[in-house]
Amino acid sequence: MRLEVLQVPDCPNVRPLLERLAEVTDVPVVTRVVESEADAERFGMAGSPTLLIDGVDPFATAGGCGGVACRLYRDQEGRLVAVPSVEELRAALGGELDGSRRAAHSRW
Repeated sequence: MRLEVLQVPDCPNVRPLLERLAEVTDVPVVTRVVESEADAERFGMAGSPTLLIDGVDPFATAGGCGGVACRLYRDQEGRLVAVPSVEELRAALGGELDGSRRAAHSRW
């Protein structure tokens, strides 16, 4: 399994995402700073931070949003949050993330 986090420079939400990932897996995480819209599109970045599991964003939504911008997720109660919960990450890493639990994102 390959884990990669795409981020804009100095993204404050990368650290919480990496900390939560460390709680649920010991798989090494590669981080990539993305600075251009072209690179964001090429790498599949839907805002910062974006987690890719084997090149796939498990939290992608229909239509998506993307680019070099901040990304927010919605928790199970619909609140905007900086990163997915430990439970959502655990499910995503286990391949158990279904549409009813998928986190939405938006740019701000």
